[in-house]
Formats: sequence, structure tokens, C-alpha cells
Amino acid sequence: MRSEPAPVDVRRPEDLLARIAHGDREAFADLYEATAPRLLGLIRRILIDPAQSEEVAQEVYLEIWQTAGRFETNKGSATTWMLTMAHRRAIDRIRSSQSGRDRDLRVGIRDYRPEVDDVAEQAEIRLENERVMRAMQRLTELQREAITLAYYEGFTQSEIADRLRIPLGTVKTRLRDGMIRLRDEMGVAP
Repeated sequence: MRSEPAPVDVRRPEDLLARIAHGDREAFADLYEATAPRLLGLIRRILIDPAQSEEVAQEVYLEIWQTAGRFETNKGSATTWMLTMAHRRAIDRIRSSQSGRDRDLRVGIRDYRPEVDDVAEQAEIRLENERVMRAMQRLTELQREAITLAYYEGFTQSEIADRLRIPLGTVKTRLRDGMIRLRDEMGVAP
């Protein structure tokens, strides 16, 4: 007894893909009509945005048209093959969109220059400097000298010790005591 080959169902996606591989436009139209609701539904669940979903679906169907000959029936169903393609394209779109948003954010942060009221800022800086200078006048001469060398002239504690020919511990004490007194004079909470 000979077995008869399985009958060909011209509406089965696998058979439609075989015809599409040979350029059959009618088979492509039939495949689209049979699978579009399911394929577009999957893409919409992933992307949410209807316009992007339709774009991705169009890309998927273009890819199906171009690669139908690569479909292998022994590796799974045609529907699974197409849905996998759609899922991958939708995920790629999400990644691409996220990458674009991240890039735009980095550029936006880099280029952001907050508006500054230069006049008010300069006035505030001048007033703060005057306040510090008044507080500095209330320090001992030795504290004022150590703080001036450290904070206004940029010397390290070791360099101040060498310059003033005093022990490093003395420099540290003068700086600590001077800063505590400055804090108290300026009314800054510890």
C-alpha cells in the first residue's frame, strides 16, 4: 500500500510561505489576511503605541516577503516563525527607542545651562566675602596667617609649617582653632 502525500491546503501558512518564496503575490495577500490580526496584536501588546506597532508589522511582512524561502517546516510552524520575527522586531524597536531617549537625555544634561542672575549672584558673593573678611579680623594673627596661607594661597599644611618654621602639629592646631572661631563668628551651625 502506497501512502498518499498529504493534501496541500492553499490557506495553510506553511504552504502560503512556499508560494510566496516563488513570488506569489496572491499567496502573500492570503497570508497577510490570515495572520495580520494575531501578528499585529502581539506587536501592540509589546509596543503599546498603535502607530509604531503598524510600522513594525509592515517591516515584519516585508521581511516575510523577502525571506519566505528561508522558512524550514522541520523547525516549527510558519505562524511561530512569523510571531518570533514580530516579537524580535518589536523588542528591537523598544531598545532603539530607549537608546534614543538615553542619548537625548545625555545630550540635554550636557547642554543644560541654568539661567543665572549674574548681578544677584555677584552681589551675594561680594556680601559673603565681606562677611568672611570681618570674621577673619576677629581671629588671632597666627590663626589668620595659617588660614590665609591654606585657603587663599593654596599651601598644604606641610608647606605652611616649612614656610613659618613651626611644627606641623602647630599648623594643624591653628587651622582647626581658626576654623572653629570662623564658624562661630559667622553663625554657622557645626
